[in-house]
Formats: sequence, C-alpha cells, structure tokens
Amino acid sequence: MQSSNEHFPSVAQAALLLLANFLLQYLLSALLYDFRHFTGLTEAQAQPLVMVLAYGIVLVSVMHYSRMTYGNLLHSTKSSASATLMLLVPPVLLLVPLVLLLDHALMGIVEWLLPLSRWEESAFASMVAGNLPTVIATCVLAPILEEMLFRGVLLRAFLNRHPRWAAISYSALLFGAAHMNVYQFLLALWLGLLLGWLFERSRSLLPCIALHAAVNTAVVVLEQLKGPRSGSLLDEVGISTWLASAVAAGVGAFVLHRLLVDSTRRTANAV
Repeated sequence: MQSSNEHFPSVAQAALLLLANFLLQYLLSALLYDFRHFTGLTEAQAQPLVMVLAYGIVLVSVMHYSRMTYGNLLHSTKSSASATLMLLVPPVLLLVPLVLLLDHALMGIVEWLLPLSRWEESAFASMVAGNLPTVIATCVLAPILEEMLFRGVLLRAFLNRHPRWAAISYSALLFGAAHMNVYQFLLALWLGLLLGWLFERSRSLLPCIALHAAVNTAVVVLEQLKGPRSGSLLDEVGISTWLASAVAAGVGAFVLHRLLVDSTRRTANAV
C-alpha cells in the first residue's frame, strides 16, 4: 500500500511549489544584489548560484517530505545506470536536430504573431551568452535541476494520481508555465511531453537530462556560431538538412520504441 507522501504533490500543490521557487529566486537575487560589494559576484556569476540555492531548497524539502532518496529520484528502474546511458542516450541525441528545427519554425510563427520587445530580445540574448557562468547555468545546471523537479518529483507524483498521459500533460504544462513567457512556453510544453514520455517509460532521469542538456547546449552553440549577424543559422538550412534531421529522429524514435515500448510488452506477455 502506498503512503500518502508518495502522492505529493498534487497539481495544485505543484503550482504552489513553482511559485515558491520563483519567489526564492527573486529573494536570493535581491539579497545577492544588496551584498554584491561583499561577495564580488557579477550578475552573470550570481545567476547559477541563485538557481542552485532555490531549486535545492525546494527539492530537498519535497524529497524530505516524500522520503525519497537521490538514487531513487535519478534512477528508479532495475536496469543499471550504465546500461541506461549506453542504450538510451544515443537514440535520444538523434532527436535533437529535428527538435531544434521544429522549435525554430515554431518560434518564427510566434514572433511573427507577437514580435519581441527590445527588453525581451535582451533577456533572451543573456540566456544564451557565451560567458562561463551562463553556459554552466544553461547547459548543466538547468537540465539537471529542472529534470529533478519536473520529471523526478512532479511527474512521479502525478503518475501515482492520474492516468499516464494526463500526468505527463500536467507536468509539461507546468514546465512550460515555469518559463513565464509565451515564446519559451511552447517549446517547453512539447519538449516536456517528450521528456515526460521518456521518463514514464524508462523511470530514469538520465536520458531526460541528456536530451534537455543537448537541446540547451545546441541553442547556445548556434548562438555563438552566428556571431554578429542578425537572425539564426537555422534560417539558412535547406530541405536536405530537414530530411537528414527527420531521418535521424526517425531512427532514434524507432530504437526508443523498441527499447521502451516493445520490450515492456514482451515482458508483460511473458509474465
């Protein structure tokens, strides 16, 4: 029999946790700003520290209440972590080029409907800047911490309460809403659906972190490669790149389906 703690948080409680996380980041940013003369931290250096502290407080609190260990949070399947990395990460990475192209096309439509303001352009540029603190925050810390919270904690609890696709959809919606702007919301929403399915099938955060980190890293790298030119390098890709990306994603999806869906069915039939 499951304890009530394993069902924490509900969707409403999860929304409050995200609000608490946002308020913690705001308060910590204000404190570090007030003490910037003592700490010597720049704004770019303070961002990863604020993220780690806020997410850490929320994660530790929820894990303590739910009596969850870090091992169970990151990898709760019987398969070894090394086997999961070797088998699932390569096909997961094959999905990245098509994810980037689809996101770029979707962003183009959204920006045509809702043009970015100068403030929004500056804010997005700072997220993909090439300085070391921003790279660490975007490519390493955000994928790990966000996957631990949205898939490891929230989705795990939702799966104990709701049917699988309802649970995945709720976690994806919250993942999108946490980005607090319509431009990132759409990518986070459908990427959250993919990450949610991957976690629900594998019961491991390792492939989820790998996909999340690869997408974020690719966005930062593409931004640095374009240099001072306006627009994106993805504006210049042709039909051959789209076809190659679709083929790679098809291969990755086929392998993931065989590993995570067909193998599960064979195991269930054998039992």
